[in-house]
Amino acid sequence: MSKKISTENIKELRLKTGAGMMDCKKALEAAEGQVDLAIENLRKKGLASADKKSSRIATEGLIESYIHAGSRIGVIVELNCETDFVARQPEFHNLARDIAMQLAACQLVDYVSIDDIPQNIILKERSIENEKEDISQKKEEIKKQIVEGRIQKRLKELSLMNQAFIKNPEISIEELVKQHIALLGENIRIRRFQRFILGEGLERKSDNFTQEVSKMIYNN
Repeated sequence: MSKKISTENIKELRLKTGAGMMDCKKALEAAEGQVDLAIENLRKKGLASADKKSSRIATEGLIESYIHAGSRIGVIVELNCETDFVARQPEFHNLARDIAMQLAACQLVDYVSIDDIPQNIILKERSIENEKEDISQKKEEIKKQIVEGRIQKRLKELSLMNQAFIKNPEISIEELVKQHIALLGENIRIRRFQRFILGEGLERKSDNFTQEVSKMIYNN
């Protein structure tokens, strides 16, 4: 006998996955009411359909801005979709907002994906890792493995798509985007972003009272 699926279960699954109500109901029925299994099945289904749509051209969308509390960090991000209809949907706007907030929180991120990282940056990171003292005495094969592992970790730190979503660390930004592709039925792409940090690149004036007093003494 199959377990009865409650409206609360369906709402919970929809809140966690962003999937449609009927999809959530079917997934729960197939999983005999087990929410975790239903989430896994929906994710597999969502990611599969998202992968099929990922090659389609996305030239519509919006530019979202986010200013962090205190007005010290600002982010502008361009999020693309296929049609103006999807660009107007609240789910799409919420996604853009979440991505902008993510970028404000993850200040080490400089690129949308690992594929966007220039080769010269990768070579520089490899050079830095190769010269670290803690692996200088390792055998060459082991050294290569350690360096490669560290490089991959570093590249993921620089890539937005590889970051854990700040509102739900169980999924990555890439998975978040793919969930919305499945939800909205169109290809969605983070095209570019720019982060602004107050005072970045400027020399900060140092107000050191002791130094000022010293100067006054010596000048007299």
